[in-house]
Amino acid sequence: MSASGTQRAIDAVWRIEAPRLIAGLARIVRDVGLAEDLAQDALVAALEQWPESGVPEKPGAWLMATAKHRAIDLLRRQTRLERKQEELGRELEAQHEAAEPDLDAAVDDDIGDDLLRLVFTTCHPVLSTEARVALTLRLLGGLTTGEIARAFLVPESTVAQRIVRAKRTLAEAHVPFEVPGAGELAARLSSVLEVIYLVFNEGYAATAGDEWVRPGLCEDALRLGRVLAELAQTEPEVHGLVALMEIQASRLRARVGPTGKPVLLLDQDRARWDHLLVGRGLAALERAEALGGALGPYALQAAIAACHARARTAEETDWQRIAALYDALAQLAPSPVVELNRAVALGMAFGPAAGLELVDTLTSEPSLDGYHLLPAVRGDLLAKLGRLDEARAELERAASLTLNAPERALLLERAAECTPAVDARS
Repeated sequence: MSASGTQRAIDAVWRIEAPRLIAGLARIVRDVGLAEDLAQDALVAALEQWPESGVPEKPGAWLMATAKHRAIDLLRRQTRLERKQEELGRELEAQHEAAEPDLDAAVDDDIGDDLLRLVFTTCHPVLSTEARVALTLRLLGGLTTGEIARAFLVPESTVAQRIVRAKRTLAEAHVPFEVPGAGELAARLSSVLEVIYLVFNEGYAATAGDEWVRPGLCEDALRLGRVLAELAQTEPEVHGLVALMEIQASRLRARVGPTGKPVLLLDQDRARWDHLLVGRGLAALERAEALGGALGPYALQAAIAACHARARTAEETDWQRIAALYDALAQLAPSPVVELNRAVALGMAFGPAAGLELVDTLTSEPSLDGYHLLPAVRGDLLAKLGRLDEARAELERAASLTLNAPERALLLERAAECTPAVDARS
C-alpha cells in the first residue's frame, strides 16, 4: 500500500475505532482525559509504524494493546500514585505479561457497555450542559472541535476551552466510570439524549469534509439509543429519540447518489429506504405514545419523520400535519433552527410566500449568522416564487458558508439553475 493509502487507512480506522478505544481505556484507567491521551499515543505509534509494517489485520485490537502498554509505562513512571493506581498498574502489568494477550477480547469485551458508561460519565452533573455535550461529542463521536462548534453555532475556541475544563473537572471530582443508578438516571437523561442525537446528526449530514453522510456515527448513536431504551423503558423521550433516529437512518442509502452527490428528501427513491428501520422507528414511536402524556421534543420530531415515512411518494406527504407538529415543537422547545424548519413546512403546506414570511424574520437572528441552511432555505423559497436573481444570490451565499464539499456542489448547482428563461422574441 502506498504512503497516501496507508494514511487514508489510518484516518478511517481512527474515525471508527477512537470512541471504542477511549471508552475501553476509560473503563481501565477511570479517567477520560487520560484515556484520550493514551488513545492519541496509540495513534502516534500507528502513524510511525503502519506505513512500514502495513495496517494490521485487526487495527482496533492493535491500538488497544498499544494503548494498554503505554498505560503500564505511564504508571511505572509515576512514583507518587495513590494506592488504587498502584493496584491498577500491577493488574495491567500482569495482564500484559500473560503468555498471549487476547486482542479480540481487549477491544471487543463489553464495548457497548463501555460506550454507554462513557456517555454517562461525560454527561455527569458536575459539568455544565455545554461541556457535557462538547466532551462527549469529542470522545464518543470522534468529532473535531470545529465540527462541534458548527453544531452549536459557537466559536471553535469556546468549544476547545469547554473540553479542556471538562476533563480537568471530571478528574478533580473523581467521577466514577459507570451508568448511574435509578435515582440519578432521570436527571442526567436529557443531556445524554441531546448528545446521542448530535452524534447521529453529524453522521446523517456531516458538517465538513468530502462525505455527505458518515453512517458509522449514525450506527454508534443508534446502538446507544437502543441500549438506553432497554435501560429506561418507561421514559417516552428515549423511545421518541430512538424512533426519530431509526426513521432518519432508514434514508441513508437514498441520501447519496451513485457518484456521491447528495439527494434531498423530496427527490429520494423511496424504494431505497430501509423499511426494516422504518418499521422499527414507527414501533418505537408507538411505545413513546403508549406511555401517555404530551409528546416531548424528540417524539414530536419522530412524528414529523413518520409523516414522511408513511407517504408512498413525496406528493402524498401530509405537510399540513407536519406544519402543525412543528407549531407544537416551536412552543415546547423554541429555537431559531426549529423556526427555520417550521418555515419549510409552512412553505410546503401553504405556499412559498408563507414560508418566506417566517424566514425573513430570522435573517437578523445572531445565532443563525453564518448558518448556511438559512440562505439555502430562503433561496429555495425565492426560487419557487420566481425571484430567481435573489434566489441565486442566496444559494451561492449558502454554498460559501458550508464546509461540506458535496453539499457545496449541490447548492452551486441549484444556484446555477436559477437563471431566468430568455425570451426568444427579444
